[in-house]
Amino acid sequence: MAVGDCYLPYTSTPFEGPEKLLEIWFAPSPAHVPDAHAPKNGRIGLRNVQKQVWEDMLDIVKCKVLSVIEGEEIDAYLLSESSLFVFPHRIILKTCGTTLNLLGLPRILEIAHKFASLPSVYRCFYSRKSFMFPERQLGPHREWKDEVSFLDAIFPNGAAYTVGKVNGDHWLLYLTTPGQSGANGEAAPSSPNSFSLSPLQSENGEEIETNQTLQNVETDTPFTQDYTIEILMSNLSHKARECFFLAPPVQDAPLESPSIIGRTLSSTIGISDLFPPHLTTLDAYAFDPCGYSSNALLKWSDGIEDGHNGEGYYTIHVTPEEGWSYASFECNVPLSTSSSSSAKNIPDLHTLIRRVVDIFQPGRLSLTLFISNANNNAEEDEDETAVEAAQRTFKSALTAQRPSGDSITGDGSGKNDRMWYKRTDKINYQFGGYNLAFASFELR
Repeated sequence: MAVGDCYLPYTSTPFEGPEKLLEIWFAPSPAHVPDAHAPKNGRIGLRNVQKQVWEDMLDIVKCKVLSVIEGEEIDAYLLSESSLFVFPHRIILKTCGTTLNLLGLPRILEIAHKFASLPSVYRCFYSRKSFMFPERQLGPHREWKDEVSFLDAIFPNGAAYTVGKVNGDHWLLYLTTPGQSGANGEAAPSSPNSFSLSPLQSENGEEIETNQTLQNVETDTPFTQDYTIEILMSNLSHKARECFFLAPPVQDAPLESPSIIGRTLSSTIGISDLFPPHLTTLDAYAFDPCGYSSNALLKWSDGIEDGHNGEGYYTIHVTPEEGWSYASFECNVPLSTSSSSSAKNIPDLHTLIRRVVDIFQPGRLSLTLFISNANNNAEEDEDETAVEAAQRTFKSALTAQRPSGDSITGDGSGKNDRMWYKRTDKINYQFGGYNLAFASFELR
């Protein structure tokens, strides 16, 4: 494939781009895993689980590992249907199509117990956008009520929510809250496979008795805000879609690997420049005949001006076929709602939204910001919460007509001044320990 070629002859049966997103925390932080003070080759907790063990779990889910990048704090697995991220204390499994995401949950619990001595769940989150083709789903994913029933059978303290228009684009969320079940604030789940789980132990072998005690343990480690931004886009423009189709191979020409094509494509269309390249390790894959996925690990200690540091990720997945085109962007690096002062820095939220939307040019999109509410009561203004600051930023990034030349390429062409939107939904939620900002937009 010559990147930049225009080739869209391919048609197929409908594919479900919107992903199922499962996130399981087995401890409040990496400092709380049993081997936190005894790393093996620099790895602790779930990161000591061998790749083959995760691959066996993914066989249940019906997807395969394509490649892996290993960071200092996170392992990022690029899958045939989206992504798996492994932290010392939590796991994120994001899968699209007709994968059986939730059927992997009992095995994940077994893996954490057996291989990382993490016998209980601190928090669990499951979310997804409304499906385009719900009738094509399998197992518990046929209906939201079935997914909720499946999770309720495992977790005694779960709560399910529908955010947005039931007869339009909406977002579905299931979460558990520490402190609602068990003396130590963890959910000790039961399982459809009937294996037993016992409470989390402190380092001296005693059960942590209350949520307050757990908070006292945390005072020895710096607070890191849990932050996830998602941009879920559909009805991508023809121009945006065409780059994600592979042209027919040229006779006698050497074949490039999907990873090489993916990296070249990432650079050509601007994905490589969403974050400063010197902070980014990118793993990309171009599917044949069409489609794209990428994971990136981000070192944000050099880009955040307030002194916080760490390793984060972003992930992108693209289904480019006309009629069900879809692209998703997800990132867990905290982004400021004030302007970034330098191109060497992590972009602010406003800039990142514009960059992503410029690449994919969706007709419709939904944005969610899910953020832990400790220390997030104010942003630039003393009376503005983090979610209200995010809502203001969503609107300003997408509804204000842009000045000429305001694009990711900075070429002065003014090619993006047509891409502006009207907001169709704005919803804020408060959960136990978390706040949510949700907004939907349509192209004007």
